Amino acid sequence: MGELGLRNDVYRRPLATALARVGVSAGWRCVDVGAGAGDVSVALAELVGEEGRIYAVDSDPRARDAVAAAAAAAGRAQVVALTQAGEDLVLPEAVDLAFCRFVLMHVVAPEPVVDRMASAIRSGGFVVLQEPITSAGRIDGRPLSMPGARRPDVGAVLPGLVRDRGLELVDAWAEAPAGAGPGPVADYLASLTEVDPGDDPVVLPPLVTVVARRPS
Repeated sequence: MGELGLRNDVYRRPLATALARVGVSAGWRCVDVGAGAGDVSVALAELVGEEGRIYAVDSDPRARDAVAAAAAAAGRAQVVALTQAGEDLVLPEAVDLAFCRFVLMHVVAPEPVVDRMASAIRSGGFVVLQEPITSAGRIDGRPLSMPGARRPDVGAVLPGLVRDRGLELVDAWAEAPAGAGPGPVADYLASLTEVDPGDDPVVLPPLVTVVARRPS
């Protein structure tokens, strides 16, 4: 099972909850910043349908086209693939939703990315951020770490981050998948760390979701 399937399995509930909370529906224009493996772009395409449009944005052009093709096939939506960093986000039209997931933990500074996302949405449009608190994850009771991430616990500051960018905080919550022994949680952890947790109990890093709105 590839990264898309694993992430879609273990973190599918916070993604579905966030999209339902915002009310994504047919005809929406959305941008998936840091489209990566494509799970969010595919989910959005299924919701917006043929009349909608998805901008799948990633700094890696090798992944970009594959994500766009998968999203277009899933929902028959109009999918536009763009090679951009989040800090440089520029779209040809205002969108209803700007979404990023597992992106801010890797950037030098999250503020410019959120500023760009806020400027990309229409008045009354939504910004949704989903980022982890890595150190709150556990393997057999021991804290997790992610040395390769610049800001592995950025999820802990997301509510203040959107507030300080002039956005209206609509909702915020955290969810953490857990398991013990073989299964999707152990497989996903092994894909991230290259370490099989075996039968040890695992709590994956809580994923903090923040839903914010650009004031009308």
